[in-house]
Amino acid sequence: MSGPVAIIGGTGAMGRGLAARLALAGVEVVLGSRDAERGAAAAATLTDELGAGAAAITGTDNATAGGAAVVVLAVPFDGFEANLDSIAQTATTSVIVSMVNPLAFDRRGAYPITVEAGSIAEHIAERFPEARVVSAFNTVAARVLGDLDRPVDEDILVAGDDPEAVDLVVDLADRIEGARGVAVGALRLSMVLESLTPVLIGVNKRYRTHAGVRFSRLQVD
Repeated sequence: MSGPVAIIGGTGAMGRGLAARLALAGVEVVLGSRDAERGAAAAATLTDELGAGAAAITGTDNATAGGAAVVVLAVPFDGFEANLDSIAQTATTSVIVSMVNPLAFDRRGAYPITVEAGSIAEHIAERFPEARVVSAFNTVAARVLGDLDRPVDEDILVAGDDPEAVDLVVDLADRIEGARGVAVGALRLSMVLESLTPVLIGVNKRYRTHAGVRFSRLQVD
């Protein structure tokens, strides 16, 4: 692919982990933040940590980062609308990759929240009708992405209605050490991907691990 991948929420644990994985795979990354100086500082710190051999990482404000051809939303559910507002003028025709999971917690644990559009990804598609919206990376834990001493060893489930955008995101996932991109179907299946996260949270709490999704007996060419 040409040009960098912008990560909105790039200074958080999820965005930072994904940025590191992509940069180590040779993909240029732009970290988006509410504050340009904070984004630049986070990029400089991550660059120093990764050392020579990683692709370039820069940082800026969300609106500027949103002008990239590929924009990843790596933000928590409770702040995603404000982050969408920040890229509303710049990401209108981008490939927008949603990692956002609508969930909440009570005394019984994590549970999914119903979204009027069906899923967060479909909500984004309604707000950005000219963009190509894809769901991906919903089931990968921030701690897994951030543990650079180990391969990801998970399938990255990708849903979307634009075949080229889906193929692009599958290719990005394939570049990450240990990961495998798997196209699962139309964007409407995003509601399933987003709802898997509360299940994984429950599993990981019960068994004190950081399990993800891996399909058995699946051969991907």
